[in-house]
Parts: sequence; structure tokens; C-alpha cells
Amino acid sequence: MKPKVSISIDVADMEIASLFYSNALGCEMERNGEETSVLSTENTTIYLLKKLPGSNPLLAGNTSRDFNRHWTPVHLDFVVETIDETVALVLKYGGTCEGGESGDWGKIAYCADPFGNGFCLVVINE
Repeated sequence: MKPKVSISIDVADMEIASLFYSNALGCEMERNGEETSVLSTENTTIYLLKKLPGSNPLLAGNTSRDFNRHWTPVHLDFVVETIDETVALVLKYGGTCEGGESGDWGKIAYCADPFGNGFCLVVINE
């Protein structure tokens, strides 16, 4: 059996997160809750998990959740039809865009949600 991939995203405010991921990025709301919301895209399930700033995300460790802009080597890429229109929605719903680039492969915009979680918007030339 092949595993199904799902994504969990820690957020500080469920209402802002739900609006951002559904309206800015076009994810479909499957279940909207106070502590956990479930969204879907064409082939991926996204779980928004409400977590308090400063809480410890690790069973073994002494770090704390920080919703400032941060970088992680594992991040989301949203393949979209148009970069400019989607970036406008990202900004409208509280996200940021930190530039981008393009080439014969397509175009990319480097973004973050309102909680500092980085992701990319990608248009792939086929």
C-alpha cells in the first residue's frame, strides 16, 4: 500500500488561517473547527492545528513555537495557474511575498502565511 501524504500546519488563529488557506490559496474546507480544521486540494489533505505561541512542539526538547517568519527545509509548493493573481490574494489575506524568479521551467514566488510558515507559488511551463 502506498502512503497518503497529509500536511499539518501549526497556526495561532484558526479563523485567520482558515480564511487564508481557503480564500488566498483555493483550498476546500472539509471541516472547520476551533482547534483543528481540515482542508483539501486536488490530492492533499491539509490540517490546520491551533497551537499557542510559546508552547513546546517537541516531546523531547526545549524549543518553543514562534510564529515569526521562519525557514524550514521542508515546505509547501502550491502549483497555481497565475502567480500575480495568487500573490495578490496572499497579500489580501495577510500573507507576505518575498520575491521570486522565473526561467524556461516556469515561475516561482516565495511567500509566507500570516503565521510565518513559508511556501512557494509555482507555475510550471509544460
